[in-house]
Amino acid sequence: MKDNKNMREREIALYTIIDILNEKAYNNIILRKVLAENSHLSMVQRAFITELVNGTLRNMINIDYIISRFSKTPTDKMKPFILNNIRISVYQIMYMDRVPDSAACNEAVELAKKHGFGSLAGFVNGVLRNISRSKDGIKYPDRTSTEYLSVKYSYPMWIIEYWLKELSHETIEKICISNRVPPKVSACVNTLKTDKNGLKKALSADNVAMTDGVFKENALYLSKTRDITETEAFKNGLYHVMDESSMLAVDILAPEVGERVMDCCAAPGGKSMYCAYKMQNKGEIISSDIYEHKLELIRQSSARLGIDIINPVLADAAVFKAEYENKMDRVLADAPCSGFGLFRKKPDIKYNKTMSDIDALVKIQRDILANCQRYVKKGGTLVYSTCTISLKENAENVKWFCENFDFEPQDISKFLSFKSDTAKDGYIQVLPCDFNTDGFFIARFTKK
Repeated sequence: MKDNKNMREREIALYTIIDILNEKAYNNIILRKVLAENSHLSMVQRAFITELVNGTLRNMINIDYIISRFSKTPTDKMKPFILNNIRISVYQIMYMDRVPDSAACNEAVELAKKHGFGSLAGFVNGVLRNISRSKDGIKYPDRTSTEYLSVKYSYPMWIIEYWLKELSHETIEKICISNRVPPKVSACVNTLKTDKNGLKKALSADNVAMTDGVFKENALYLSKTRDITETEAFKNGLYHVMDESSMLAVDILAPEVGERVMDCCAAPGGKSMYCAYKMQNKGEIISSDIYEHKLELIRQSSARLGIDIINPVLADAAVFKAEYENKMDRVLADAPCSGFGLFRKKPDIKYNKTMSDIDALVKIQRDILANCQRYVKKGGTLVYSTCTISLKENAENVKWFCENFDFEPQDISKFLSFKSDTAKDGYIQVLPCDFNTDGFFIARFTKK
């Protein structure tokens, strides 16, 4: 990112996308850094940059398809600056009604000239003007084809083909459409300090707009705030940020007052915090992670929220620790995964994963399950969860686990406020299109 406080919002967005793609970095991390470096920006400007970056990334395959229909130069032959400059403009033309097409074209041309690409300004202008004139007549592959889903909704073909092994064409299209909607910030009420109405009053005093959760009583969706960490409600520990799907994993774990609970892959700690609320801050929660700096974040959050039963432990969830063998009433294994349920928040994941990555993750997940099951007491509970939509990482791991260990699936229907065809079999797949939440897989087992 260039260090230039005089850059306009579109220019900042352009360099942010270039950085994300060059570094293959998470969009939210780069965006957070960029916005922090440009603290002078208003809330409206920050929102515009965020939408421009994330919107372009969400729709990049579709955007490149459109560009290819109006450019004689293939996208993979364009200079990165020019290609991403055009991409941002196409996103504005195709998806942002409030930005006039002429303004998107003109700014792209000016940026090309400003940054030493004056000789290509005519090319940029020509491609964008043609797209603008013809945007309502762009032809796509047959709607029933996998190519249509890939091109229309910007998913690599291999992901669509992989999803088709467990989901219908219609369901996949619903997932793709829902993933186009920018996510809201979800807050989990800290019931150790307040209740939902109390949090609403505190947030209203901070001029934060909110709506109720979709299926969790203690969830709120927040908006119209520049930085939630600056609100008094946050500073006073009245809530922590947590998606409703993640909350559901803890509800299915169902920790009780006074129990010993282990959160095996805890960072950043949201599930451990919610466990503490449900346990009324009585008992013990072992929150383990392999990174010390992430454990420090858990300590800081615990202090802010008034929780003192969380014990952050530096540990690899796949490596046995004898002191915990058969000691835990409940164990939560929220394993590292491909993250295919998080495309709304992290659209860059689509372009950085391969099937070989999934195969490698399955081995890690099974190593974690094989180890963490040793910590569960007889008659105790193990919950396995991921934030992905992936047959190999989810249902096939459940089958493998039940075949290899002395555990049995447990009906989870009573923990749900909605119907699920698989709940009686001990697991559930929440899709992004179900409730406009993260995609999540959750399975519950009891040790025989």
